[in-house]
Amino acid sequence: MKLSVVVCTYTLDMYEHFCEAADSVLAQTHDDVELVVVVDGVPEVYERVAEDYGYREDTVIECNDENVGLLTSRNRGAELATGDVVAFIDDDAVADEAWAERLVRAYDEEDAIAAGGKMIPEWVAGKPAYLPEEFYWLIGVTHKGFADGSGEVRNTFGSNISFRADVFEDLGGFDVDIGGRKGDKNLQGGETELCARMHEKYGQGVWYDPEAEVAHKVFEYRTEFRWLVDRAFWQGYSKRAMESMVNDGQASEEAFLKRLAMEFVPDRLATLIRNPSIPEMIQLITLVVFTALVGVGYLYGYTRY
Repeated sequence: MKLSVVVCTYTLDMYEHFCEAADSVLAQTHDDVELVVVVDGVPEVYERVAEDYGYREDTVIECNDENVGLLTSRNRGAELATGDVVAFIDDDAVADEAWAERLVRAYDEEDAIAAGGKMIPEWVAGKPAYLPEEFYWLIGVTHKGFADGSGEVRNTFGSNISFRADVFEDLGGFDVDIGGRKGDKNLQGGETELCARMHEKYGQGVWYDPEAEVAHKVFEYRTEFRWLVDRAFWQGYSKRAMESMVNDGQASEEAFLKRLAMEFVPDRLATLIRNPSIPEMIQLITLVVFTALVGVGYLYGYTRY
């Protein structure tokens, strides 16, 4: 089975990180992997990519005529791909060498129509002590409570997700209006909307394999409290927007919030009572604050959608 991996990039500031992402794709243990690079309208970046990777027979390189955004670029990459499966990874992520092998296994053994894996953090500027694992999803990393082992989930992160090529084409790819709908640039979750449509049409979700790992680089700005506060609010807003776009029912969010209230918070309180510590107390407070911010963002979204 041939796996095409789409990597989109657009700035020379990220070129070193892009190369790490691209090299990780080309170093997979699976022996039939195609790298598809889409440069989003920046000729200088395209020239660098073409110089460094253009000689490879297993690599396709394209440059958009103008900057059109991530989702449109990903759709273009899927059009260029020749694999049976099209996968997506960001230019600030690094795939484990067995990533493609694990994804292909999901299609061969689980009859999956989409498959993804676990996002693990690569702390570029150090791990913030106040950030609880339950909210790692704010920084694009698989959070505590996401899933209990392998199985079907609604969706995985957009930097570790794949689809059968014919299914992706049949669905029309990502909705490119997300992120710009109603003039709003703060919507997140193109993969959420796509996977919800996939479930409506095919009755299947994404097969999740926690051993299919991709490391996501967490840069310094993503560990700043102000950035995380803003992120939490707009994630809540996006969840409401997605709810209005597709008949998803928010089952994943409801299950997570239930575990948060019934399991994670009580466990943290019990730990704090048994072994009082300032870091544990700060994480508990942060957990409550972020939960409230997501709720406020959701309510704000309710007034817009």
